[in-house]
Amino acid sequence: MEMFDLTLIWAFIIGFGIMMYVLMDGFDLGLGILYPFAPDEDSRDVMMNSVAPIWDGNETWLVLSGAGLLGAFPLVYSVFLPALYIGVFLMLAGLVFRGVAFELRFKSRRNRHWWNRAFCWGSAVAAFAQGAVVGAYIQGFPVENFAYVGGAFDWLTPFSILTGLGLMAGYALLGATWLILKSEGHIQDWAYKITPMLLALVLLVFGIISIWTPFVNPIVWERWFGHIQLIWVFPFLALACAFIVYRSVQKRREGVPFIATIGIYFFTYLGLIVSKWPIIVPPNYTLWDAASAPESQLFLLIGFVFVIPIVLAYTAWSYWVFRGKVRVGEGYH
Repeated sequence: MEMFDLTLIWAFIIGFGIMMYVLMDGFDLGLGILYPFAPDEDSRDVMMNSVAPIWDGNETWLVLSGAGLLGAFPLVYSVFLPALYIGVFLMLAGLVFRGVAFELRFKSRRNRHWWNRAFCWGSAVAAFAQGAVVGAYIQGFPVENFAYVGGAFDWLTPFSILTGLGLMAGYALLGATWLILKSEGHIQDWAYKITPMLLALVLLVFGIISIWTPFVNPIVWERWFGHIQLIWVFPFLALACAFIVYRSVQKRREGVPFIATIGIYFFTYLGLIVSKWPIIVPPNYTLWDAASAPESQLFLLIGFVFVIPIVLAYTAWSYWVFRGKVRVGEGYH
């Protein structure tokens, strides 16, 4: 098998893994962001119980994507880590605080409020860091001779701050629609109430980012405005999904808002990929520039061929086992 084919296969695997992580871990990060605004402590119990059995499995996709990226595209690590190590550290620290809060909040009585804060701030910091990293990727990095030559805080710009806040709003929308699906009574009513406001905020922030992006990256400008092409179908499909979210909330449907919100993310993600393709280390390095040796890619691929179906099966089974509503007083701890 030629390196060209292997490189494309790995680009698909890693892109798929990142998409799975964003979609599946996004809603439990969103619940953490919404945590301080919940109506009462019972609502917080339900919010946490709705993701307690599955949150750690969702993060498997982050580990798989990171391992695949290191093995298949080592140049990405050699540039991204020096450029983004503070943002990556903040993301990992937030995930650690959130994970500890999952385990200790239900066991603590006197200090539960501190674990509530750990869950909230851990989720918020992780979500913001992820969004800021995406913004830095869109802007590009100063690279010379395959090495990062910028400063430690070059990733933190007004644009990346906006993308960080935008991803926080998007995750909060995912969390609200997930809560519609998994809760009932006054908790579900609250989720129905906040979803349209979060949707409006997401559309506003994403609209500003969409207008701003072509001005911070000439490649994106050329890709979108050089000539009319099929790339424009992605924002229209994302807007169609947003309209479905709004209408389904008005009609008080339970599953459709969550699925349609996933659609918003999916088409936005595809639009980002098409905007940068085939650049993987912006502004100049392509997938093939960053790829490892064909032998390394093939060796790693053999392992992933076995691991990915197992992860997919485990994920599907866990969601099936813990399907249905989460009610006040019920949980998995």
